[in-house]
Amino acid sequence: MPALEWSQELCMNLPLMDETHQEFVMLLADVQNADDAILVGRWERLVEHTQDHFDREDQWMVHTRFASSNCHSSQHEVVLNIMKEGTRRGQSGELDVIRQMASELVVWFPAHAQAMDAALATHLQRVRYDPITGVVHAPEALPAEEIHGCGDSTCSDPVTQPEDQAAREMAA
Repeated sequence: MPALEWSQELCMNLPLMDETHQEFVMLLADVQNADDAILVGRWERLVEHTQDHFDREDQWMVHTRFASSNCHSSQHEVVLNIMKEGTRRGQSGELDVIRQMASELVVWFPAHAQAMDAALATHLQRVRYDPITGVVHAPEALPAEEIHGCGDSTCSDPVTQPEDQAAREMAA
């Protein structure tokens, strides 16, 4: 199974986010390299880290008017629920399930980081959000309404994609 390695493509230029992502990559590698005797424990560490990681990003979104119902947060919830199911199945002896999930995370994580996390990072930088203190240093840059899409350019949220909304209205 190919390993995920930290690279500049995963770098968001937000130190706390980048450190968290580097730790995710490291813990995922630990899972991939674990023998059967320690696999479940390594997986549990990855799941615990991922819970903290997603909770932190979700909190940043709340502080900066990404709606709690946006697709970025929803994806966090789905992935974490699947990972927790992997823990249950691994604890019952289905180690192949954990190994398959780890393999899928190698594919999922870069796509998630380069789309959804990159959009979040851009948003956080635009509003000059300090993820350590929770202070928005450019409150005038906050969106007037909550962002209900993921903030990625592939989303067609009228708050984040006004030109797309205008094009849809013209076509109607």
